[in-house]
Amino acid sequence: MIRLLGSRFYENLMMALDTLRGNKLRSFLTIFGVVVGVITVMLISSIISGINVAVEKQVESFGTRSIFLYKFNIGFSTGRRSREERMRKPLTVEDSDAIKNLPSIETSVPFLDVSNNFWGSKILVTGRNGKSSSAVQLQGTLPEIEKTTTEVLMAGRWFSQSESDEKANVCLIGSSVVDTYFPYTDPVGEELDIGGTPFRVIGVLEKKEQLFGGGGGNNDQSNVIYMPLGAALKLKPNEDDLFILAVAREGMLDQAKDDVEDLLRVRRRVPYGQPNNFSMETAASIIEQFKSITAGVAAAMIVISSIGLMIGGIGVMNIMLVSVTERTREIGIRKAIGARQGDILLQFLIEAATLTGFGGLVGLLIGWLLTLLVKLVLPSYVPLWAPIAGFFASVGIGLVFGLWPAWKAARLDPIESLRYE
Repeated sequence: MIRLLGSRFYENLMMALDTLRGNKLRSFLTIFGVVVGVITVMLISSIISGINVAVEKQVESFGTRSIFLYKFNIGFSTGRRSREERMRKPLTVEDSDAIKNLPSIETSVPFLDVSNNFWGSKILVTGRNGKSSSAVQLQGTLPEIEKTTTEVLMAGRWFSQSESDEKANVCLIGSSVVDTYFPYTDPVGEELDIGGTPFRVIGVLEKKEQLFGGGGGNNDQSNVIYMPLGAALKLKPNEDDLFILAVAREGMLDQAKDDVEDLLRVRRRVPYGQPNNFSMETAASIIEQFKSITAGVAAAMIVISSIGLMIGGIGVMNIMLVSVTERTREIGIRKAIGARQGDILLQFLIEAATLTGFGGLVGLLIGWLLTLLVKLVLPSYVPLWAPIAGFFASVGIGLVFGLWPAWKAARLDPIESLRYE
């Protein structure tokens, strides 16, 4: 029985392929919508998956036990800050010290951004090679940065507690700073002019994976200089825009979050029942925020790609109805020599599914080639489900939209069909 069914399926498949070969242009025009729909599915899924993976790696590079604290809301937002948010007082070094003393916290490190001067202009960084740039991120911090996974030391050393206490003009530089100012020399021991003040380079940091390819400037996470907090305050006295990175002890992240929140609410005098006047996020929560945004974009693009598939399906239905009319006599002959309704139905369904399935394969091939081009400018990763879903969706479109023409062909009267001219 199984062998008989397989033989019939193979026979109908060969007939379907013969029909497609005999009407190449018509077949291509029919599946054009399916091809476009599958290409869209491939491109959107690869771009969104690639961006999700890149963001996940970027955020997790700060450590899965990290807790990010800032006066403004952390995360992905396109809206303007509310008046309440703009009026929040900044976090302080004392807040960081208090967090560090919590039993659930391994360490807590403040970061002070002094990239801009008082007039809003970027502080200029100049090297002995004559190059200058205002795009370098300048961060003041404490020696505890060594205990975090934020940065990895590649050469040299971290600055010491005594250098921090003395507000020494020493710095750690990212790999992009090395490429700009010390492309052919060892930077350790060399000097950089930062805002008119010479700083001695004592360490080089490992290159970090770049989101969206880096591109230099603020988008490049390796285009950064770290210096002692006191030295940073000499460049920009009274600067108070502080960010705190706290690291929970192993297995105590949830407890640490509760402890930090309770501590800061007390220190910042947040009334009972009122929302926090600070932001607290973890790597997992930031990733979840981003994925919720990309999920909405993906849903919208799937709707758009579905339109292409629907157009392809309507085209398949139309061409199959024309095919039924053109082959009425052939259908009558097949029925006259013993073909049953199920045979005719199966023949036309296989023909429709083969038509759209071929379109799906063409769409997958073109989509895969396009993802390779996209990868040159954007993170791109093709998940396994995307080509599988694209192919089965294209075959499914053929079965759904080919059902009515196939049913119409199967119900033709053999006598009337033989009389058809």
